[in-house]
Amino acid sequence: MKSHTGQIEEKALVVGVVFPGIGRIQEEESLNELVALAETAGARVVGKIMQTRNAAHAATFIGKGKLGQLARKASESEAGMIIFNADLTPAQARNLEGELKRKILDRSGLILDIFARHARTRESQIQVELAQLQYYLPRLTRLWTHLSRQEAGIGTRGPGETQLESDRRAIRKRIGHLQSELEKIERQRSIRRKHRRNVPKAALVGYTNVGKSSLLTALADSRVFVENRLFATLDATIRSMELEETGRVLLIDTVGFIRKLPHHLVASFRSTLEESREADILLHVVDVSHAGFEEQMATVQSVLKDLDLDRKPVITVFNKVDRVASGEDLALYKQRYPDVVFTSALKGMGLNALKSAVVDLLHQGESPGVVAVPHNASRAVAAVYDLARVVRREHADGQTILHFFATAVQRKKIDALVDRVMHEHTDH
Repeated sequence: MKSHTGQIEEKALVVGVVFPGIGRIQEEESLNELVALAETAGARVVGKIMQTRNAAHAATFIGKGKLGQLARKASESEAGMIIFNADLTPAQARNLEGELKRKILDRSGLILDIFARHARTRESQIQVELAQLQYYLPRLTRLWTHLSRQEAGIGTRGPGETQLESDRRAIRKRIGHLQSELEKIERQRSIRRKHRRNVPKAALVGYTNVGKSSLLTALADSRVFVENRLFATLDATIRSMELEETGRVLLIDTVGFIRKLPHHLVASFRSTLEESREADILLHVVDVSHAGFEEQMATVQSVLKDLDLDRKPVITVFNKVDRVASGEDLALYKQRYPDVVFTSALKGMGLNALKSAVVDLLHQGESPGVVAVPHNASRAVAAVYDLARVVRREHADGQTILHFFATAVQRKKIDALVDRVMHEHTDH
């Protein structure tokens, strides 16, 4: 059977395990999300299996009895692939492949496959290949790679088709080369960031598939790639939004988060996420129509904490209000979350309120000021415009006088700039 892309769909079973401290309902929701991930990768999920255990089985992750049940179900459903809703150790993956004679993927391997499908720029392609090689290096096996190379199945995109047949030394050499390439890209990115360091920046963060890219498009009145799929955006997309009170604000959209997103995958996208680190404020976008949106919010907040981004000023945006089934539910959410901005990027609802909230937060703590620089110091004048909100400009006695509003941090930068300019003019 072929998928909508024309590729032959792989039949898959998904497996979840409920451990102490994790409720069954929570694991079921996570398993349903794994199904959505598998479908995003092009698989057809033909069954789900769950088990409750006190701890993972050291050799096969699940117990012997459940392993037998899984083998029978795989045979009955003709599933050629089994996906586990957790990270398996290399030994567990090898043992499971040996026992089940099926392709075995864990959550990280599946997410990496989706990353490989959606990587579009040179940077994200390098990041994905690097993450894949680091993931597969300890998992090299001959059980199904010869078949996957012919069929180009799930879990074999990117370097999976070419590098897994190489020895470990060649893979390590490739990893070193990719790390070097990423460092070069990061240096170039740092230079670009310096050129826009004085422009206010707002980063859109949130769970995957909450509508961040759609919101970016609506706010910036530009076209970016938008697709109703998990991890549709991997690259840092930057667009300019013009606000009457503030001028230009840069909007930054990066990869979405997800529960059980392994730390090594986050680390692989460090340079992309650096754009969010440079932002002045964060827009935490939430799909309020999703039944588990509050848990998704908690997941994002946890990841932001891991990335040391949790201290930044945040505007919480409840998006997709047009998809909330009940008006009573929406009224309840507005009562429960009075500081949240409610939007629909698709319908253009709440965008002005969100822009006002961005202006208010960016201008928080501003106070008025005046600065005078020599009339021929055009670069200094331009820098003040970048640093502060200039409200009036005058000329007198060979000087340009700027009246502005700025925060204490911005004021300190302006004072240092003026001192340097005046010193340069005195020397001349």
